[in-house]
Amino acid sequence: MDYKLKMKEMKKFTRLFVLLLTVTALHFNTFAQKQEVLLIGSFHYNNPNADGIKTNAFNVLENKPQQELEKISNQISKFNPDKIFVEWEYDKQSELDSLYKLYVDGTYQKYIDGKYKGKNKYALYNENEIFQLGFRSGRKAGLKTIHGIDYILDLPFDTVMNSIKTAKQTGLMNEINTFMKVSGEKANYKRKIMGLTELMLDYNTDVSRNQNAGFYLQTINKAGSNESFAGAYSVSEWYRRNLYMYSLVQKITQSTDKKIVILLGAGHIAMIKQFIQLENKFKIVELKDILK
Repeated sequence: MDYKLKMKEMKKFTRLFVLLLTVTALHFNTFAQKQEVLLIGSFHYNNPNADGIKTNAFNVLENKPQQELEKISNQISKFNPDKIFVEWEYDKQSELDSLYKLYVDGTYQKYIDGKYKGKNKYALYNENEIFQLGFRSGRKAGLKTIHGIDYILDLPFDTVMNSIKTAKQTGLMNEINTFMKVSGEKANYKRKIMGLTELMLDYNTDVSRNQNAGFYLQTINKAGSNESFAGAYSVSEWYRRNLYMYSLVQKITQSTDKKIVILLGAGHIAMIKQFIQLENKFKIVELKDILK
């Protein structure tokens, strides 16, 4: 083969090889870039007091909390999420879609005032974080849908308490009662001295999350005699609820989604964060990161 022709072919081969390497590197670099998930744990703004820990009401409708919600939702919007997931029953998505459309159209308040004012559910639709923060952020981010991922399970708490009494676990009962009492007192004190933003940031610290998630293993899981696993069963149901919720996040999130937001009760977020860390698919972003 002529030397010049040979060199020409070698240069072509080299360029092709470099091109292939570049394409491959870009492919793996894109693959390696994890989708970002903004985790937001919250207390329930409408304060249904359905949890074991009883707390005083926090008036989210006052001017200062409303101003803070505007700022927080602005920052969530700047995060530019492709999807927002909230604590709404997954099999009632059509109702959530209808409510969100009303919100985007600016007729939501008029609708709930006419349908629910003076009724028990009014506080839910008027004050809950789904609507006050989730809807507000979604509209600002230009999202067409807010996704409900809650999977309701009845936790057999009464059965757990009875199993503790039957097993004469007086120390465990005192431990649970003390935790509930002290946690309620701490929460009420913070609601007196903190604004909404401070409270939200406090709920999203590692200390708060570990206390929330750890309670089930530290206390409830031990309930019952050696022959009874009422406590462990109750904890497994709590895990199952959160696993089902995370399963929906996995199924609904598409490969083209770069950023998502998960807004749930703080206890749920404590569990969801553990699942995310184990799966190692998402890059976690915290509320404090976007509020800097």
